[in-house]
Amino acid sequence: MELEIYEAFQAAGIPNAHAKSAVEAINKAIDQRYSLHSKQLATQGDVEKVRADVEKLRAQMAEMEARIIKWNVGAMFAAIGIFATLSKILA
Repeated sequence: MELEIYEAFQAAGIPNAHAKSAVEAINKAIDQRYSLHSKQLATQGDVEKVRADVEKLRAQMAEMEARIIKWNVGAMFAAIGIFATLSKILA
């Protein structure tokens, strides 16, 4: 791309020194814009890291769900036991 721009400037009658400095200025501006946008873009590695983190979180959530179910079932049996004991005592 540099060469095409340089040749276009030369074809327009711009001296070599000015054409070179203009092409360099354009390249700097492009590099600055790219560096600004590159901070906002995700790479394939970033996406894979997020996917791995999501999979870990899903596994942890499944484990927590199983624990919650176990505790709820246990609490229900304990409540039934307490209710049965109280009903026998009070009857």
